[in-house]
Amino acid sequence: MNRANLVRPRRWPLRARLVAGFSVATLVVLVAAGAFVYWRVDFALDRALDTELAHGVSTLGPIVGDDGVARDRDAAEAIGLAWQVVDDDGTVVDHGGPAGTTPMLVTSGYGKHDVEARLSTGRASYRIRAVGLAHQRRLLVGVRRDREDEALRELLLQLVVAGLGTLLVTAFVGDRLARAALRPVERYRQQAAAIATGAADLRLEVPAGRDDEVTRLGHTFNDMLAGLERALERERQFVAEASHELRTPLTLLTGRIQLARRRRRTSDEHERILDELAIDLDRLARLADQLLQVGAGPVGGGESDLAQVVARVVEERRVADPAGAAGWEVELLATTTPVGIADHEAERVLANLLDNAVRHGAPPVRLVVDRPGPGWVRLTVSDAGAGMPPALLATATQRFTRAEEARSRTGAGLGLALVAGIAERAGGQLRLCQDGQHVARPDGVVDLDCDHGAGLTVTVLLPTAAEVTD
Repeated sequence: MNRANLVRPRRWPLRARLVAGFSVATLVVLVAAGAFVYWRVDFALDRALDTELAHGVSTLGPIVGDDGVARDRDAAEAIGLAWQVVDDDGTVVDHGGPAGTTPMLVTSGYGKHDVEARLSTGRASYRIRAVGLAHQRRLLVGVRRDREDEALRELLLQLVVAGLGTLLVTAFVGDRLARAALRPVERYRQQAAAIATGAADLRLEVPAGRDDEVTRLGHTFNDMLAGLERALERERQFVAEASHELRTPLTLLTGRIQLARRRRRTSDEHERILDELAIDLDRLARLADQLLQVGAGPVGGGESDLAQVVARVVEERRVADPAGAAGWEVELLATTTPVGIADHEAERVLANLLDNAVRHGAPPVRLVVDRPGPGWVRLTVSDAGAGMPPALLATATQRFTRAEEARSRTGAGLGLALVAGIAERAGGQLRLCQDGQHVARPDGVVDLDCDHGAGLTVTVLLPTAAEVTD
């Protein structure tokens, strides 16, 4: 630690700051406790001195005559205190005890006076009380204060020594405690550094059977590492699958171009080849767009009315392709169906489900929007086709999954994966149901029973916008 950092506690190591803070707090407590003890002892000693003085004054005052001389010497000496009767000019008229002929108090006035400063080591440290007598005389009664001052000095020394010892012990204990508390954090840091160098399969060593802030941090860190590992695995899988799917159309394009260059061709042949290349490029563009949609991040918020989206999309498709949409049946069984996804997300879900039904199913295609339970909106799409092979149903929501007979058709097997991803990120669920089989992604999110026939029924369950907001 350099000199500049020494005067900046914020730049100290965490352990040093903890020990310093602990020591400062202990010092404040010790100073406060020591000051209180010193004050109480000093108060008690002062009260004892004042009591002695008051007793001496009450005893001597009545026995001092008008001439300033004590009439009862035995009673005067019995008090054991120094006393003097002094004229207004400072002359000592009478005295007793340790007091001599020199005035004990050189200043005029009455009341209580301390000769020499408090805690002084001088032997002439007295506390004197002056009271008035007849004929302008004063009665001075003094009690030695050196023993009380010595007791206070000894107490102060003991408090300082005990405080310093306590401060050293607490600083040492605080340092040990800080080291013990931060040792797991340092171990986590070292393990995290090892993970950062590429050891992705490592996990922090969290002690079992403990539940404190550090162990909870370790569990949270391990959960984060597991999530990152899953995300990286999904990314690697996505890249591998995308490269595999993109390889086919790119190879086809390369083959067509090489075939076109083998011989000279007429303008009509070139036009036909360009048309074929345009079709292949269009398919490649659609595949790239689907890949980008599948690899998109979480839903960006927003709200939409699913029933209105269904009515609008179906009407647009009927206008654009009356023959293809002739066998569609739409039932909107709920007047308001607010969901926590934006319009374009809802349109993407519906477009993919309709494309799959038209491409792989058979008319009539039936769309139903309803509210099966509080807080949920349901969209079901079914058709009269043969459905999916049973072996394919369990993996149909994975990317690039297609039946053998569907590989000759357009599409890349990304539609259901896209719908499942949108539903899952919005807090909902995608269900595929056919002949008693039931596949849900993710599983166990929605506690609602299925209601469908023997054919393939695709169900999208989405929480209402109020549920998402809550």
